[in-house]
Amino acid sequence: MQISPSILAADFANLQSELEAIATADWAHVDVMDYHFVPNLTLGLPVVEALAAVTPVPLDCHLMIEDPDRWAASYAEAGARSVTFHVEAATDPVGTARAIRAAGARAAVALKPGTEFAPYEHLLAEVDMVLVMTVEPGFGGQSFMADQMAKVAQVREAVRRHGGEIWVQVDGGVAADTIEQCAQAGADVFVAGSAVYGAESAADAVGHLRDLARRHAH
Repeated sequence: MQISPSILAADFANLQSELEAIATADWAHVDVMDYHFVPNLTLGLPVVEALAAVTPVPLDCHLMIEDPDRWAASYAEAGARSVTFHVEAATDPVGTARAIRAAGARAAVALKPGTEFAPYEHLLAEVDMVLVMTVEPGFGGQSFMADQMAKVAQVREAVRRHGGEIWVQVDGGVAADTIEQCAQAGADVFVAGSAVYGAESAADAVGHLRDLARRHAH
């Protein structure tokens, strides 16, 4: 059970100290948005490179961008240890996943809430993680979509059939009152933004969320 706090909810003027505040987490989730694939703009390669040099935890980059085929491997080269791209944006998901792995990172695919998993099940042979979005990508602080739990369970079942060590990640509205459903459905990596950075102590929030997830592990 791994916790990946989203720095989208952090103080962008103090990212180094905000990363240090989550040193007990497993990952730092970095949302890269390009104002094209999603209606928001966050940060890109130079910032990821700078964060990789100072972060106490590995970076988990979630690319909400057009043309990930062109850019994804660059994020691995910049120091991200896990790079996730959207199946809806990729024209060559197999090649992109292989390029990410060749650059030394874990490769992952993400599915928007309206995207079915079945057409992409064959990608399990190429990836280390599947991200099921539990909100529409683009902005933090949205309400959790419980109807995505069926998809989480479907991915977990496909992973079980496929074999191998493939993680199932959820991202969007994950907090103390929703993480149990996610764990029960089969998720094992949890992205939490405001639930961590909005808490009095980010470290305590990370520990609490991890305990809740472990207690309800699938």
